Amino acid sequence: MKKSFLLLVFFCASLVFSYAQEQKVVRHDSLEKLLKQTAGFFNKYSYQEGIDQAIKLMEASKDFGSDYYHYHAHNFLGRAYAELDDTIRAKKNYEYALEFAQKTKNDTLILWAYNNLGNIYSDNPKTVDRGIEMYEKVILLAEEAAMPQEGLAPKINIAWTYLDLEKPHEALPYLKESVDVLKDKEDNYVRSQLYMLLGRYNRAISEPDSAEVYFTEAFKLAEEDSLLLPASEIAREYAAMLFEEERYREAYLNLSRHEEYNATIFEKEKLEQIEAANARFDVSEYQKNLELAKKEQVFQEQIISKSNEKVMVMVISSFVLMLILLILNKINQDRKDLINELRTKNRQLQEAKENAERLTRLKTQFFSTVSHELRTPLYGVVGITSLLLEEKGLKKHHNDIRSLKFSADYLLALINDVLQMNKMESNLVSLEHINFNLEELMLSIVNSFEFTRLQNHNEIHFEIDEEIPTTLKGDPVRLSQILMNLVGNAMKFTERGDIYISAWLEELEDAKAEICFEVKDNGIGIPQSKQKLIFEEFAQLKSSNYNYQGTGLGLPIVNKLLKLFRSKINLESEEGKGSVFSFIIAFEVGSSTNSEDSQTKTVSKDFNGHKNVLIVDDNRINQVVTQRILEKKNFTCEVAASGEEAIKKVRDHSYNLVLMDINMPGISGLEATRRIREFDKEVPVLALTAVEIEEIRNKIFEAGMNDIIVKPYDVQQFYQIVYRNLRVEMVKELNP
Repeated sequence: MKKSFLLLVFFCASLVFSYAQEQKVVRHDSLEKLLKQTAGFFNKYSYQEGIDQAIKLMEASKDFGSDYYHYHAHNFLGRAYAELDDTIRAKKNYEYALEFAQKTKNDTLILWAYNNLGNIYSDNPKTVDRGIEMYEKVILLAEEAAMPQEGLAPKINIAWTYLDLEKPHEALPYLKESVDVLKDKEDNYVRSQLYMLLGRYNRAISEPDSAEVYFTEAFKLAEEDSLLLPASEIAREYAAMLFEEERYREAYLNLSRHEEYNATIFEKEKLEQIEAANARFDVSEYQKNLELAKKEQVFQEQIISKSNEKVMVMVISSFVLMLILLILNKINQDRKDLINELRTKNRQLQEAKENAERLTRLKTQFFSTVSHELRTPLYGVVGITSLLLEEKGLKKHHNDIRSLKFSADYLLALINDVLQMNKMESNLVSLEHINFNLEELMLSIVNSFEFTRLQNHNEIHFEIDEEIPTTLKGDPVRLSQILMNLVGNAMKFTERGDIYISAWLEELEDAKAEICFEVKDNGIGIPQSKQKLIFEEFAQLKSSNYNYQGTGLGLPIVNKLLKLFRSKINLESEEGKGSVFSFIIAFEVGSSTNSEDSQTKTVSKDFNGHKNVLIVDDNRINQVVTQRILEKKNFTCEVAASGEEAIKKVRDHSYNLVLMDINMPGISGLEATRRIREFDKEVPVLALTAVEIEEIRNKIFEAGMNDIIVKPYDVQQFYQIVYRNLRVEMVKELNP
């Protein structure tokens, strides 16, 4: 086409052309016209006229000796037969097309020919490997010719083939490469198909959230350009995924879309089949009349060549071509402007992303500060109420004090829920792997709800399978949070009823125990329409129990924590008959060790009479609470109100244990510990902190501290940690 245009411009300049040159231009223009007409018919599914024009193009290209147009003629015939499922004729014509493409030495035509043959081979299960080989050849040739864009189609076709063969992991590299090649190119047809394949891949690897994003975007692109066939395919694949996710309403909607598009396509396909039948029937007639048409065409060309009007036609054609070039130049400039605008938008998007990440870090820092500032006074409230409960002289106020402690514990639970949700949204939660006793853990959970149980007049029934190993290895803290939230939820919606907490062994194999947990109640139950809503953040059902409302974060936290355990929550409920929540977690079987209680009792006896402890805390109330709790176990306590004072006292006196607050004005607990370790590396130093452990754990141990106690703490757990570290010190003294 470019060569023809240059000849026309040259003629306009010199007005001198030989008869042979004129014949060549005219013949070239007629071939180009035939090529465009053939493409137009095929794009409108008019196969009868399309095959007619393709045969004319083939015969004309023989006379003209043009391998280029001969390639296109066979390529069009191959396309027609491929769409009509006549793979034998399609393959034959594509092979002819490849032969003429190689003669032209045109890299683009050669790549297209191999890709089309790959389509034929890959659709047949017996020759699918041959098809992939063809696609790989196209990719290699495109790389050698420095034409990465031409390698996009075969990469997408390979990925499609592997997905059809249910080999998603083999499709993934080609999908990634296709995304890289496509980048910012504005091609909704290819992009919609690529996103659909990415959706299929994520569905195949059980990543429904990512699959949904790609299906939705693919469908949006297809609808924008009215791409009926891609839209139909996307809707069908999306509906299948939604059905697997049990999202039946959305699945039905997308299936309806698929049927709607299919109905439109069906009418078009019906016309195609009629045209195809006519085309096959009339092919022989076309061959018979071909020679006659050829003679008529030669006669017409001779008349045109002798006409004086030919010069004017050529001049007009040249100006039209120049006008087209100007239009194309304008389009190209507009495209560059759009690309520059897109780059500006991308920069703005990146800035917005960085700003959002900064705000997220600030939010995390804020919650960390709030955690410390709220838990510090709660430490005093919980600690003092715990001590008052043990005072025999306050027996007549026992119920009031228990109510006060319940309120403090409840407030602490609300704070922990909000902070826990923030940590999980920021991906700051990870599982630990430590030994624990499941029966002791579940009994402590049951005991912690004693006050609420009495308040709501409920009965708690606890059952644990004897076949469950005594010691398991996993994360007892996260498991406790899951069970506490489920039991609390059951307590909230049950009054004067029964709550059952059960655990049994599902499977024990290769030192791994799969344990099923179940929390059952006979409370008000949950309507079917609300059973998905309750796992959304801040969502609550109406409860008649106004003594226990909550934040609406308990069940969402359960759902997110179970994902860390690679498990999920199962719910069975009927309104008015109660609810059953269950889940399965696989734990490693842990090594049996002496219990903390026995260690605590042993150490308590061994250290009786000479347990000297230094309490370092700048808060007066916290000093009193910690001192009172320790003195109940006959500890001798001294107090330091700052890091500087603590360093001086440890240097001048001998202590069996140091309880060190982390956040203090002046020298922090961490810095004070580092300075103490410069002259005393033996005395156990325990961190007292109201900050979340995950945020500061590494800094605590790097500073030289031995253990961590989180404020406000459970008194029995406090004693266990203290005695555990005293036992370590005693062993060191006995074995210097």
